[in-house]
Amino acid sequence: MFRHSPQGSRRLRIVGIAASAFLVVTVAVAPASNAQTPPATMDSTTTDVAALPGVDEISSSRNIRQIANIPKQGPFNTEGALGSDLAFQGRYAFVGNYEGFVIYDIKNPSRPSIVSQVLCSGSQNDISVYGDLLFLSTDSPRSDDSCASTGVPSSGTVWEGMKIFDIKDKKNPRYIKSVKTACGSHTHTLVPAKDRKSVYVYVSSYGPSASYAGCAPPHDSISIIKVPLKKPTQAAIVAVPNLFPDGGNPGSNGSSTTSGCHDITVYPSKDLAAGACMGDGILLNIANREAPKVINRVRDTVNFSFWHSATFNNDGSKVVFTDELGGGSGATCVETVEPTRGANAIYDITGRGDSRSLVFKSYYKIPRLNTTLENCVAHNGSLIPVLGRDIMVQAWYQGGVSVWDFTNSARPVELGYWERGPLSADRRIIGGSWSAYWYNGNIYSSDIQKGLDVLEMNDWRIWTAHLTKVKELNVQSQPGYLGSNW
Repeated sequence: MFRHSPQGSRRLRIVGIAASAFLVVTVAVAPASNAQTPPATMDSTTTDVAALPGVDEISSSRNIRQIANIPKQGPFNTEGALGSDLAFQGRYAFVGNYEGFVIYDIKNPSRPSIVSQVLCSGSQNDISVYGDLLFLSTDSPRSDDSCASTGVPSSGTVWEGMKIFDIKDKKNPRYIKSVKTACGSHTHTLVPAKDRKSVYVYVSSYGPSASYAGCAPPHDSISIIKVPLKKPTQAAIVAVPNLFPDGGNPGSNGSSTTSGCHDITVYPSKDLAAGACMGDGILLNIANREAPKVINRVRDTVNFSFWHSATFNNDGSKVVFTDELGGGSGATCVETVEPTRGANAIYDITGRGDSRSLVFKSYYKIPRLNTTLENCVAHNGSLIPVLGRDIMVQAWYQGGVSVWDFTNSARPVELGYWERGPLSADRRIIGGSWSAYWYNGNIYSSDIQKGLDVLEMNDWRIWTAHLTKVKELNVQSQPGYLGSNW
């Protein structure tokens, strides 16, 4: 979202469309047919089709309620200080912001409190934690690698990349290391080394330009940083694999030009990763952490504008890709935008080993329309660890938070939602839920303008999720949940 390069009445509306309904590229292009299956239906037992909420009004299904909100605090309380991604560890939640990051104590989810705030400007401050280390992405040209840096033109001497902090003392995080990466770090993903002595950081970035210092085209790669856990100040780039030797999607075909990846989700225990790479969706074998290998690639030149992020189901047999139509700032949940645009695409994974393939099954978009004053599109979410089911909670910016079931890949259905009305009655202000994740019994939402929201979902269909507790969660480093069907 918001890359520094130039790109950047209600009715029922959930769509499950068969694979034959659109054009997919998997090395060779197969012609699309017009065959479609009927759209899935909303679960009416918990979800109402309500009137549009007014400015700052809250609307929700009967099974989800807000139990806490901590507004943004100074110096992060301006409109331009956008709240971004979330990570978790023990009793703490870590929330990125374009001006730095915030650590919250969430031991009591209904009464969270701020432990510390670190001022360290640089969009978009995508965040992850691993043990005593916190990782922060910088994806805007800065004067240097310090937290006192200033924004500078991209044509001059610039720094952007990865920052590493020591967070052993949550009240006093210490900045200990930086690593400059090509085209900066829009997002990043942590991948533990198999010997557990190091952690790898897969850095995703995009948007090269001939006039951009340190970010000239072509840029078809990711940067891999190796961080020795006992000596994190020795962190360094160890590989820059080219994922698109053919240049990737050329664009000008209804979808984005591929010039790097926006986000990568890894499933370390399965040596598997899924990359959302602007114009392409990819499946990777990451058995060799320093040499990820693309084993399948798909392309949607009809409905997907910008491949943004990915989520596996728990057994690694499905991937949900998101399309960030409009770059996160557009009002795409409106009557004039088709329900197959700015949506999720659900793919089954077939085959074994390096012969695995992605097979399209359906789209899912929230069933509520927004006003033209609300930016809304599919964004970051996580699995809810429900026994024997594939259920996900997901952020949709000002479209709010949606909980939906994709156990049947071709028939996704919403189970509940929570949202606010527009931020203004006369202009579109960028806001809403950037990330909505399930962590140890509750849903935590990082709202771009409103701060940290904590939601509670009371629904028998997810009761088994309360049996699972994790010590640490970076959603893009996907854990596996225990149990034969989990």
